[in-house]
Amino acid sequence: MPFNDRSRLDPSQVEDRRGRGAGTAVAVGGGGIGLVILVVAMLLGVNPGDLGALVQPPSASTQNSGSTTNLEQECKTGADANASEDCRIVAFVNSIQLFWTEEFGRRGANYAPAKLVLFSGSTEAACGYASSAVGPFYCPRDQQVYVDLSFFEELRTRFGAQGGSFAQAYVLAHEYGHHIQNLTGALERSAGSRDTGPTSDAVMTELQADCLAGVWSHHATSTGYLTEITDAEIAQSLDAAAAVGDDRIQEQTQGRVSPESWTHGSSEQRQMALKDGMQSGDLDTCETPGWN
Repeated sequence: MPFNDRSRLDPSQVEDRRGRGAGTAVAVGGGGIGLVILVVAMLLGVNPGDLGALVQPPSASTQNSGSTTNLEQECKTGADANASEDCRIVAFVNSIQLFWTEEFGRRGANYAPAKLVLFSGSTEAACGYASSAVGPFYCPRDQQVYVDLSFFEELRTRFGAQGGSFAQAYVLAHEYGHHIQNLTGALERSAGSRDTGPTSDAVMTELQADCLAGVWSHHATSTGYLTEITDAEIAQSLDAAAAVGDDRIQEQTQGRVSPESWTHGSSEQRQMALKDGMQSGDLDTCETPGWN
C-alpha cells in the first residue's frame, strides 16, 4: 500500500507520549470472564473512565517501554510514510481527517479535528488514566484517539489476525468513526444504554463505527495520501474486523459463545458493516444521524 511520495504530512495531528509513565492506570473491569476477553471485547471505542477496577497498573518498565520518533523531524512526506511505521500512522490520520473534513464541508458542516495520541504502557486522558490493556480507544471528553502501537502486534500474535498496514488503518479509522459519532450526536444518544446482545445499542454503535471506517477506505486514495489499495490490503482490514468479533474472542477465551453478552458484534457483523461502508462510500449507508 504505497503512499504518494510527494504528499505533505502533518505530524501536528499526532501527539507522541511514548516513553512517559502516567502513574496509576485506570483499570479494566466488570464481569468475571478474565483479562483477555475484557481487553479485546472493549478494544475499539471504550471510554476507560467508565470502567471498574480489576487490572493492575503496568509496571514502570512497561510504562517506559517503546522507542520514540521525532515526528516533526522525521515525518514530512509520503516517502517517509513508506519507510517508517510511525510516519505511516501519521499519514493514515492525515488521510482520515482530510476525508472527513471534506465530507463535513460537502454537507454544510464543520469537522473538528481529533488528535491521535501515541502512548506506551499507560497515559492520562480526560476520561481517566488508561493502560494499554484497554486497547485503542476514543475519549469523547477531550475528542482524542489513543493507541499503544504494541496493540497491533498483539492483535496478530494473540488474537490471530493477519496483521499488515491496512489492519492498522482499519483500527484507526474505526476510532475516528467514534469521533464522527461524537460530532453528530450519535455517540451521546447511545451512551446511556447498558444493554448487550447482537442487536443492542452498544453493538450498533460499534458496527456503525466499522461502517464509517469502510467509508473512509472507499475514498482513501482520493485524499492524495495513498496511491492505491490492493485486494490483499482490504482483506487485512476485514480479517482484523473478524479478529475482534465478540464470538471469536469468547470462543478463544472461554470456549463457548454467549451472544447475550456481546458489546461489539460478531465477526460476521463486523465484517459486514465494514464491507457496507467500503462498497458504498456513503456514510448514509451507516445510518449516521445528526446532519443538518
